[in-house]
Amino acid sequence: MRPASSLGRQWIISLVFLTALLCLGIPGTRGETAKGPGSSTGTLSVPEAVRKAVDDAVEAVKPAVVRIHVVMADYEQGREDKREASGSGVIISKDGYVVTNHHVAGQSKQLVCTLYSKEEVGADLVGTDPLTDISILKLRSDGKKEFPAARFGDSSRLAVGDYVLALGSPYALSQSVTLGIVSNTELVMPELFWPFKFTLEGEEVGSIVRWIGHDAAIYGGNSGGPLISMKGEIVGINEISMGLSGAIPGNLAKEIAGKIIKDGKVIRAWFGLDLQPLLKSFPGGKGVLVSGTIEGSPAEKAGFRSGDILVRIAGEEANVRFAEQLPLFNQTLISLPVGQEVTALVRREGKELTLKITPREREYLRPKTQEIKPWGITARNLSLLTAKEMKRKTSDGVLVTSLSPGGPSGQASTRMLPADVIVEVNGKPVKSLEAFLQLTDEITAGQADPVPTLVTFERNQEQYLTLVKVGMKKIEDQGREARKAWLPVAFQVLTREIAEGLDLKDQTGVRVTQVYPTAVKTGFQVGDLIVGLDGEKLAVSEPEDIEVLPNLIRQYQIGSEVSFRILRDKKELNLTITLGESPRLSREMKKYQDDNFEFSARDVSYLDIVKEGWPENQPGVLVEEVGSGGWAALAHLAVGDLILSVGGRDIPGVDAFTEAMKKITAEKPPRVVLEARRGIHTTFIELEPSWPDNKNNKK
Repeated sequence: MRPASSLGRQWIISLVFLTALLCLGIPGTRGETAKGPGSSTGTLSVPEAVRKAVDDAVEAVKPAVVRIHVVMADYEQGREDKREASGSGVIISKDGYVVTNHHVAGQSKQLVCTLYSKEEVGADLVGTDPLTDISILKLRSDGKKEFPAARFGDSSRLAVGDYVLALGSPYALSQSVTLGIVSNTELVMPELFWPFKFTLEGEEVGSIVRWIGHDAAIYGGNSGGPLISMKGEIVGINEISMGLSGAIPGNLAKEIAGKIIKDGKVIRAWFGLDLQPLLKSFPGGKGVLVSGTIEGSPAEKAGFRSGDILVRIAGEEANVRFAEQLPLFNQTLISLPVGQEVTALVRREGKELTLKITPREREYLRPKTQEIKPWGITARNLSLLTAKEMKRKTSDGVLVTSLSPGGPSGQASTRMLPADVIVEVNGKPVKSLEAFLQLTDEITAGQADPVPTLVTFERNQEQYLTLVKVGMKKIEDQGREARKAWLPVAFQVLTREIAEGLDLKDQTGVRVTQVYPTAVKTGFQVGDLIVGLDGEKLAVSEPEDIEVLPNLIRQYQIGSEVSFRILRDKKELNLTITLGESPRLSREMKKYQDDNFEFSARDVSYLDIVKEGWPENQPGVLVEEVGSGGWAALAHLAVGDLILSVGGRDIPGVDAFTEAMKKITAEKPPRVVLEARRGIHTTFIELEPSWPDNKNNKK
């Protein structure tokens, strides 16, 4: 079973044929797909009336279907790893609200929608709900533009055998339409798949979603696209494919969309009840089995016990004998008003009892994760349920979700691990991620070097202390090495084999392979054999002797005159040259590191100019490192690129580049354009970041 977004990395989650994929935007990784009336593997002859209905339905909805380009974030190895992805969505209002899947857009850093007209429009994430796998986006506009919108139909009226159409953008290609029939209106994950449960961010989607099974073919990238009826109405949001395709019912998607548009999130009631269908061994009658309660929950406080049969709650009858009935009852429970007492009727040991229960608001199981660079970790707040699962008394603290092995926390005296909970920093209690970030700002403010910081963290039931050097390590200036005398040519060792091949048996020395520009006037030529200097034989004949000549040269003073004995076409010549000063090495060049875009660059060295054939005094900065998953990597900046300009401003070197990037960091533009030389070509690279204090990066 797989979400049908456009994916590249596979997570093996249960049986061999069950794979959950997050949308990483790499096509061609899907395996088998549904084969039905809309499949390309067969032909389908449909009545003319059906064909006319298909045309009308497509005409009504297709203009509202969008392809969604996503920059999404994973959090691993102590950093935020950004990846490109693709999915589908459908516009549901003229002012530009779009419904799609949470697994498409819920972890987005940046969103761009391609409309039916081929126009690209930026979008903002309004809210997201992993429990139903629904996200709502808002297309950016001037407030006057009207977008083509599709309307919802009544998905409860669907029947097995009804024709349906799946619309979307598989593999990030242009829009497609596939035809099929409704195969199952009560699709749930079967017990055969145990212990697998379809979860997103810890939320069990199947606990409240009962999918519409259909055989209209959907592929990677179809996720979030609409399933429509022959009336041209949305009856589902396509989500999964496991041979049979599955769509979230349109009625549920419409309800969730309305709540997110209104409140920015879905507010749900939480009782702390664990429920399951009645066991076969139980006597007849209606109800749902209470398998347990969460400690400290409203259900426990109200007196519910494991083994109770919940017969009625808030006037709603419970009738859950089969797995297909449980999602709908769970929907009823979580839709009850938060904070309002309700009456429940339970059957316990043959007697009926009335209990009073007041639900609390249901938390997001996994609060948003954040990269914290000064610590080299990713972390998030603890939800109440997560804290209880960890056997903790409170949800205070910060949960470490990953760390960089080479970062501050990974190199601490006692190394922290994922699932550790930070509870104190320098003796100050840490209640939440927000408090932790504030303490971090206080620790690093005005500090040029990392600051040793005492940290208290919990692991299982134990409490540890460690010392973390908090702060970002800056690129250190390596300083200039002492300048030495230098011969500006490149060479290879004249090995015995090469000497014999040149009919110069027993001759030793080196062969000139390149003459650098500063040595052109010395008289050296490629192919010259240097066999002696200042009257001494050059005894070099093995590859490992390559440093013998440079070491001899470095013993002279800069400006010294040295006589070289060479062989050219087997004729002996003597060249006397004045030794120059060795050029600065690449490691000595001034460097720039950008933590926002995650790349580093340096000034151009003399040897870079020689290697690339650039003119003397070549302007620009040379890219040395590009962090995977960073904004620079997403824009396809590459190691070896020579950046010539930023935003149209010429860049002579690192100093100018540093000033230009400081200005960009202060102004936080939505786009940054770099002009770069790549080999013999010139390319423009457009960085599109989401700045920390401007999440949506409006365009």
